[in-house]
Amino acid sequence: MGKYDRIKIILQDDFKKLEDAKIILLGVGGVGSFCLDCLYRSGIKDITIVDFDTYDDSNQNRQMWSEMHENEVKVEALLKHYPELKIINKKIDEQWVWDFDFDEYDVVLDAIDDRNAKLALAQKCYKKLISSFGAAKRMDPTKIIVDDIWKSYGDKFGSRIRSELKKRGFKKKYKVIFSSEEAQVKEKGSFMGVTAAFGLVMCSETIKRLRG
Repeated sequence: MGKYDRIKIILQDDFKKLEDAKIILLGVGGVGSFCLDCLYRSGIKDITIVDFDTYDDSNQNRQMWSEMHENEVKVEALLKHYPELKIINKKIDEQWVWDFDFDEYDVVLDAIDDRNAKLALAQKCYKKLISSFGAAKRMDPTKIIVDDIWKSYGDKFGSRIRSELKKRGFKKKYKVIFSSEEAQVKEKGSFMGVTAAFGLVMCSETIKRLRG
């Protein structure tokens, strides 16, 4: 069988929609790296990734390919594994979001931690946006939920996002991925079973969006 024959069995004619899609993925850490791998192995090749970080030893419990590229720039290292990628080595902050042109992309994927950048993405890209809330501090991937921003719960980071969006007068809906599981610790510990599952769910939601 060919490389994509098995997913073509499921998607049938919709596979062409994946081949034609243009995706931008913001953040390629514990959530984003698994989302990227899933998108790529599913036949989506026109992917732009944006990140500024380098791999270090602390990434190796949860980030794809990190053990092979310690001290290397993430986006440049990932290009070695996914050669069709377009890469932007840039820190994503609020100003970058407001300045960047997202018009050419079909889906905007938010796997970053910066609160103000997430708020700007919601305001600017809500029609195209799928956003990940906190995947750290948890152990149960079966508690992952996808819903619109105003139906999310059980996540302090998400609560702060909702509160600030209300202050800004934002009333639109967009998809978020969150966990209903209570945080297991106060520190920012992480378990790959959850962070990776967030990324795989983000990939699945992207394909669902592309299929219409």
